[in-house]
Amino acid sequence: MEVPMSDFKNGDTASWDSSQVRRSRAGQTGGGQQHRPPQQRRRRRRRINPILYILCVLVASAILAGVGWLLASDLFAFSRDIPSTQDITIEVTAEDDMGSIADKLQNAGLIKYKWFFRLFAAVTGASDEVGIGTYTLNTDMDYHALIAGMRSSSGNLSAETVTVTIPEGYTVRQTIALLAEKGVNTEEALTEAAQTADFDYDFIDNESEDLSRLEGFLFPDTYEFYVNHNAEDALDRLLRNFVSRMDEDRMAQVEASDYSLQEIITIASLIEEETDGTDQANIASVIYNRLEGPGDRQGTYGLLQIDAALLYALPDHTGPITSADMQTDSPYNLYQNAGLPPTPISNPGLASIDAALNPNSTDYYYYALGTDGLHHFSTTLAEHNAFVNSSSYGG
Repeated sequence: MEVPMSDFKNGDTASWDSSQVRRSRAGQTGGGQQHRPPQQRRRRRRRINPILYILCVLVASAILAGVGWLLASDLFAFSRDIPSTQDITIEVTAEDDMGSIADKLQNAGLIKYKWFFRLFAAVTGASDEVGIGTYTLNTDMDYHALIAGMRSSSGNLSAETVTVTIPEGYTVRQTIALLAEKGVNTEEALTEAAQTADFDYDFIDNESEDLSRLEGFLFPDTYEFYVNHNAEDALDRLLRNFVSRMDEDRMAQVEASDYSLQEIITIASLIEEETDGTDQANIASVIYNRLEGPGDRQGTYGLLQIDAALLYALPDHTGPITSADMQTDSPYNLYQNAGLPPTPISNPGLASIDAALNPNSTDYYYYALGTDGLHHFSTTLAEHNAFVNSSSYGG
């Protein structure tokens, strides 16, 4: 049914026409277009709560202050994990750099933050000061003191070095000759230091100028030295190594014995020179039996009769020991003098030191080398002579 146009008002017609046109156009285009979403209103910026801001600043400041205090405490040694002052030995080798040195210091409880120590070392140029060596440091040292305590007068970590292995049983003279041969310093400079340097150890007689004052205490080991190393410092490194090897347990054993440290090392040096490498504890038992045994001590009367001690008094001797040699007037002639010699006769290794501290319990008073390269032990002189006169004796 048609509606007469006269029934619509002008306004209605315009309204109808425009809306119809929009709908018609939309239909003609397939209705595929989507209506644009209305524009989102711009959000207002949130205002920061001033109290929260202040709290954040205070917390951040407190954290920074706490971290700063921890770092400063480590830098200036205000607090250490070790409660009381304690001496700690640190060895710096030619393979070390400031990173590995920081690891050693941290492991020893001397620093807490190795990265901070490395930063301090880099800023202060510590690698130009620290040198190879064995150093005694303590838990009261701050960063600057630790670096100063590892300073070497002979060179720094970049200087030329040499590796020296000192065999067990070397004497002071042999040790000095080997160090000189390797270029550590001259034999003259090392000898002078051995005779006259003032070493800060109770077991060294600084009143004496005899080389024997160091005998027994230049610990045999592998070392790294600078070429033209300071002579006194080179020898002191060997002495410090001896002190570190004579740890708390070994020193407790020395104190529990009836002998002084020097006497124990003297016995160890005799063992070192006599052993075939397997029988240190049995050799030790013979020495103690002759020193402490009852009666005439199986005919030994306290005489140790050790050839190596006599040869120590005869450094230029060659060939077998003769009857005339046994008449030598020397306190190191243990064929003539009962008891121990006045000093060690060489620098023993740990195996001989431990044997001197822990001898086997035997009734042996004699031993002789067999053709098998081993020592054969006897209780009586008759048993000993029977072995010496047999084909098994290795002379």
